[in-house]
Amino acid sequence: MKYKHIVIPRFGGSENLSLLEDDLPEPRANEVRVRVVAAGVSAADISVREGVHPESMSRRPPFTLGWDIVGVVDKLGDKVSTWQTGQLVAALPIVGGYAEYIILPSDELVPVPSGVDHAEAVSLVLNYTTAHQMLHRCADIKSGETILIHGAAGGVGTALLQLGKLANLKKMYGTASYEKHDIVSSLGGIPIDYKSVDLFQEIMKLTSHDDDEGERGVDVVFDGFGTKSLKSSYELLRSGGRLVAYGGSFSPIDIGNYMMMFTSNLIPDKRKFILYSIQMLKRLKPEWFQEDLILLLNLLKEGKIKPIVAARMPLNQAADAQELLANGSVKGKIVLICND
Repeated sequence: MKYKHIVIPRFGGSENLSLLEDDLPEPRANEVRVRVVAAGVSAADISVREGVHPESMSRRPPFTLGWDIVGVVDKLGDKVSTWQTGQLVAALPIVGGYAEYIILPSDELVPVPSGVDHAEAVSLVLNYTTAHQMLHRCADIKSGETILIHGAAGGVGTALLQLGKLANLKKMYGTASYEKHDIVSSLGGIPIDYKSVDLFQEIMKLTSHDDDEGERGVDVVFDGFGTKSLKSSYELLRSGGRLVAYGGSFSPIDIGNYMMMFTSNLIPDKRKFILYSIQMLKRLKPEWFQEDLILLLNLLKEGKIKPIVAARMPLNQAADAQELLANGSVKGKIVLICND
């Protein structure tokens, strides 16, 4: 039996993505073969494709892209007894998701409740788990605090807005281009057009009445833009504030030095810098990933969160999906439909 998957023969542009057909692999003793229904498209996929993501450093093409998947258990290895064929599952494989089938260790899977939308469910695996862990495991967010989200209309940004609302935050500011202000507002955020205002002055003005003591600035900034914007983001914090930096644009030296969630006080006013990486935390604390994703899937089942799916595209349009994401016009998450 054959299956199709997207392969990069070399690091570089989206033109390198190729749809190949190969023999369907068999699971080993402790593995599970999953028939992929939906695979997420993320900025991390693009960074891996270009060879600039830390995860690229330990991999040599050709290989299949794809960080996050939802699918159906298709075949079990001889020693697997924790899953059943036909069961709906989710996983964060980091690579391999752009495929009709994927082989994964049995302990990498998370059960998905029946009746949820597959594209919405896969939106939780990378984006919402990242947002949840940054809010609660990194920033230790408190009810009544104020946050700023860079790129608030994107996949992680919209997740932060929805989960921040559930955490009873006082105010949520979000940078976004003007044409995306409607989506930020609809999720309870206060949009800021970063192209037309001085962000520091705008935040100082907006927060001048947020605190009874008159202290300006925000309690937490979430910055996925990389090292160039970290200094300006840090300056937006009030005393005791936390800057959470995330994404794949940090060098392996950064990741090694900070060990993913290393926190240090930079100056005496107790402001903190926290570097977050979902894959590093998952490797250090796999039980947290399982626990957090199960919590999020239950919130989806209960209708308390609703991921924004920007587009559902067939597997053979993976290159187009990445180009669409890269041009900056996407609101929410792009999902590849790999099987019916």
